[in-house]
Amino acid sequence: MSSKKKVVHWFRRDLRILDNRGLFHACKSEAQILPIFIFDPDILKKFKDKKDRRVQFLWESLLDLSTAIDKKGGKLRIFYGKPADIYKKLIEDGSIQAVYCNEDYEPAAIARDEKISKLLAKSDIEFHSFKDQVVFRGDEVLKKDDTPYRVFTPYKKVWLSKVGDDDLGKHIIREHNFVKKLSTELEQVTSLKEVGFEPIENVFKGGRTEAKKLFLKFLPIISEYKNNRDYVFKDTNSNLSPHLRFGNLSIRELVRQSIKIRTDGARTWLSELIWREFYQMILFQFPHVVDEAFQKKRSDLKWKGSDEHFKLWKEGKTGFPLIDAAMIRFKKTGLMHNRLRMVVASFLTKDLLVSWQKGEEYFAQKLFDFDLASNNGGWQWSASTGVDAQPYFRVFNPYSQSERFDKEATFILSQLPQLKNLPKKFIHKPHLAPLKVQEEAGCLVGQDYPEPIVDHAGQRLAAIEMFKDP
Repeated sequence: MSSKKKVVHWFRRDLRILDNRGLFHACKSEAQILPIFIFDPDILKKFKDKKDRRVQFLWESLLDLSTAIDKKGGKLRIFYGKPADIYKKLIEDGSIQAVYCNEDYEPAAIARDEKISKLLAKSDIEFHSFKDQVVFRGDEVLKKDDTPYRVFTPYKKVWLSKVGDDDLGKHIIREHNFVKKLSTELEQVTSLKEVGFEPIENVFKGGRTEAKKLFLKFLPIISEYKNNRDYVFKDTNSNLSPHLRFGNLSIRELVRQSIKIRTDGARTWLSELIWREFYQMILFQFPHVVDEAFQKKRSDLKWKGSDEHFKLWKEGKTGFPLIDAAMIRFKKTGLMHNRLRMVVASFLTKDLLVSWQKGEEYFAQKLFDFDLASNNGGWQWSASTGVDAQPYFRVFNPYSQSERFDKEATFILSQLPQLKNLPKKFIHKPHLAPLKVQEEAGCLVGQDYPEPIVDHAGQRLAAIEMFKDP
């Protein structure tokens, strides 16, 4: 093997060296592998807060990946710049024969990869991309007439019938032959400050090492996932979604484990993983969802909500304790339980009559585990504009959701301590507490805690009318 033959493995949403399809095929080429990651300024400029939790998590994941590559005798190169400019410089160095990576299905990523592929082809450099972040890509689970599914349950049924050992096989990586030294004038990134961001402390740290710890913590309780997953005060979910977003764990190893355990809880968790693939499929097959409603008849809905109500929703000042607690914690941490995501999204769109697109954009700015396909799919599901969405006449009652999934107000009180002295029966509806009770609790509604900004019953009817006459 010539020591001069080099291929690039371009890490993107696959920040691990195990069970990585693109890297596996790079190894099969029997060339020296130059591992790189590119901070793209066109992506980073979308992050308004320079202490962004996702960027911090990504940086920690890169450091963990770098350590893993160091142990294999290589060095991860981290660059900052537009991918085309980085590759032009690597081409000028004249030592790479091919680029390997894993597929990304977001429209902007597809366009980027097409551009890079054409650029490389001009210099006779091959571009190879592989399915890795999903078990089945968007064109692999289709109806008998080769059209995409629009309802989750039949999609899931076919997904489960189709999945096999080849889809989930753990790829044994050949001996890595990473490049240790590289002669290039490209400046490499050594800190977040070099890409315009400041460090921040997160609830969860990035990297495969941390991801494995969380997964091992979750496995003993996965069998109770079905029973526990909706209770917002319990820490019984996996918390793996940000790791899955950046590929610190592969989707295959998660699916393998859930199939192996064979309990109702594990099957329910597997169903959530399949929902993720369903939304990836929808984004791939129907890219218009990025900018408009999946149901085109809902694209012209007249959203009557106000900017003031949208602002109060973001700040957690709606007068609905479960909504406010969820939004306050979200603003502080970027974290939100899946049940709460549905409740706050339903409240914004069906109670406040504010467009789902405003909510989706706000979540895109803050959500710790932000993923375009899942975020878009979830918001459109809640707003009754999306694929297999809840019917427009189904409107979550924020009070009953609160009483059902946070009965003792444990979660609410963790974020709204001013309510702690109210009798439990009034914590979910503080405005119904008699004035004397409020005074004794030291919590006056309208002063220490907001009055409800809307009447849920009335807004529910208004939402239904809005959908009847789009």
